[in-house]
Amino acid sequence: MQQASIGAIWSSCSPDFGTQSVCDRFSQITPKILITVDGYTYAGKSHELLDKIPTIKSHIPSISNVVIIPYLKTLPIPDEFTCYETILKTYTPKPFVFEPFPFNHPLLILFSSGTTGIPKCIIHGAGGTLIQHMKEHQLQCNIKPGDTVFYYSTCGWMMWNWLVSALASNASLVLFEGSPMHPTPEVLMDMAQDVGVTLFGTSAKYLNSLSKMNFTTKHTLAELRTITSTGSPLSPETFDYVYSNIKSDVHLASISGGTDIVSCFLIGNLMQPVYRGELQGAGLGYKIEVFDDSGVPAPNGNQGELVCTAPFPSQPIGFWDDPNNQKYHSSYFARFDNVWHHGDRIEHTIRNGYIIHGRSDTVLNPGGVRIGTAEIYRQVEQIGEVIESLAVGQEWQGDIRIILFVMLRPGITLDDNLIRRIKTQIRNETTPRHVPAKIIQVADLPRTKNGKLAEVAVRNVIHRINNTNLAALANPESLEAFRGLEELTV
Repeated sequence: MQQASIGAIWSSCSPDFGTQSVCDRFSQITPKILITVDGYTYAGKSHELLDKIPTIKSHIPSISNVVIIPYLKTLPIPDEFTCYETILKTYTPKPFVFEPFPFNHPLLILFSSGTTGIPKCIIHGAGGTLIQHMKEHQLQCNIKPGDTVFYYSTCGWMMWNWLVSALASNASLVLFEGSPMHPTPEVLMDMAQDVGVTLFGTSAKYLNSLSKMNFTTKHTLAELRTITSTGSPLSPETFDYVYSNIKSDVHLASISGGTDIVSCFLIGNLMQPVYRGELQGAGLGYKIEVFDDSGVPAPNGNQGELVCTAPFPSQPIGFWDDPNNQKYHSSYFARFDNVWHHGDRIEHTIRNGYIIHGRSDTVLNPGGVRIGTAEIYRQVEQIGEVIESLAVGQEWQGDIRIILFVMLRPGITLDDNLIRRIKTQIRNETTPRHVPAKIIQVADLPRTKNGKLAEVAVRNVIHRINNTNLAALANPESLEAFRGLEELTV
């Protein structure tokens, strides 16, 4: 709030980012001040960061001052840096004075995942971001003054910005550091019960993981009114799980948007019922449509591209260092003339809800039939032995064949019987075209630092295409398991 009041522009990334990832982002925007903690904890382990700061500062010469917040307090703060506690001791509190600026004055810079190159620097304006978030919070997520709002997120994910804006609705925020499964899977439920969380924000992966464990909370969660889930589509069965094992009288809203819009194109609706497997509807003020490949609205029930055919408040005001808006235009408006193309394959249902079938750049195309990866994941999630899966298309004999990689529960090995069960589940609940040609067990699946599956990175590896920015991945070493697989040669 202090920086917004004087018109300063800020950006953030997660403390667990590697030095290269930090430099790839911040070096593009030439910041003057770097604020960081001295370390963080995760799953009971401490991770010190002070040794990274000199390298970052040397790669970003625009940084004139480094402020260290002593969190771990395991090492002394070097004299060349400023300790935040010292600032507090010498600072005299005073009311904020907000300088007048234009509606679209830059507020913050968010970064794309960077899996296909250096992350793009997306500039969001102060007025549009605030109005958009307050609309979503108050009208579609039922946040009221005095509420307690929680979202499990790092400060490198746009949902952290979304969370912080809840202060504008006079709500209190809950921040949580650490693993959502440590020391037990009950840790976030304990927290929600203790502080009376009214909106609990999380990811589909977290809820699905609880479901795989057959976890049932011991708490009543009496204050909880809303659960929001994002990051990936929430399967119908996970809807069932939440209402059976977490809380039966809660508004479960599967939501979807992105860093590009720092908000949600698809979100909850307090006036309509929740249907399992569906996102309830478009955000208020968004002219959302589903286009076919020719740019014509697709009939309800048909898959197509998520587009927005009218301006909206939180549309980015541009990219940093993109004077002619060439990168900006090519990212969102090159596919359809004067229409925002978001890059999601979706379906508008007969109940006026939406189903997300996956990202457009990961759509599979066996025999010319377009298949969203989410359609396959929904079925594989029903197999108890599978923790998670990742599907890609492999070029094969003049066509595309589907390859499915699976992470299995500890002690389980993929055998013919399990392969048969997975294929049968997919065939029975979708179509024969959805059935993978190969199913291969791997120990880990690559993810972006925001926790999303890096399908494009795997596709590149199996086609011997270099991934240009491995620093964007949280676990780039996992890609080695996909390299030179004999199963993919026959």
